[in-house]
Amino acid sequence: MKVTIIGCSGSFPGPDSPASCYLLEAEGFRMLLDLGAGALGALQRHIGLYDVDAICLSHLHADHCLDMCGYHVARTYGPEAPYPRVPVVAPADASKRLAAAYGMPDEPALETAFDFRPLTAGTFEVGPFTLTARLVNHPVEAYGFRVSHGGRTVAYSGDTGECAELVKLAEDADLMLCEASFVDRPGLPTDLHLSGRQAAVHAAKAGAGRLVLTHLVPWNDQATVLDDASRGGYDGPIELARSGAVYELA
Repeated sequence: MKVTIIGCSGSFPGPDSPASCYLLEAEGFRMLLDLGAGALGALQRHIGLYDVDAICLSHLHADHCLDMCGYHVARTYGPEAPYPRVPVVAPADASKRLAAAYGMPDEPALETAFDFRPLTAGTFEVGPFTLTARLVNHPVEAYGFRVSHGGRTVAYSGDTGECAELVKLAEDADLMLCEASFVDRPGLPTDLHLSGRQAAVHAAKAGAGRLVLTHLVPWNDQATVLDDASRGGYDGPIELARSGAVYELA
């Protein structure tokens, strides 16, 4: 399994990265976890515009799904349109919410480009991948994912506050992509986001093999986020996510 970080900026694109988007590949199948603001452009550095086989959206905040609107345009009006519809596993109102964001009611609906399938907690197959989705702690319906293939596993937090379900998703995972939106301090909001230290605490409880801190908000000092994580009791390798970074899980 090959994992490529397309975008890892939190809440909005930063100077060095689009918002959340992660490309997972196995057996020639290409799946995206999230397609946030700015990610569609950077994605084309790694695969062709029409090479996406499936998309899973963790939740419907713009920094995790907004480029679905641009991708609808590409697949609806591209030079060889119509293209096959891409399966999209997402919270049940994704089609309606994204259509409102697209704001073009007289044009073809997003269903011309995408085959929306409702996301619920549980385990299911997407191409060669086995996915487990669990609800995590965020102000809207939001899921974390556990993705397995060939004896290797990636855990993806999506957006979450402190959450026992995240520990279950990341149990013995080879790679944990965990959000670290906050700089650690007393009185952080609950059920919203994690700090670097909190991400490391979850990784330690899960026994994850490698921790990559994601959803890095541009106004934070990222060295401070990484230093926070070093105080979370996790003894495995920790690093900051970087757009373009590739992890080969063989």
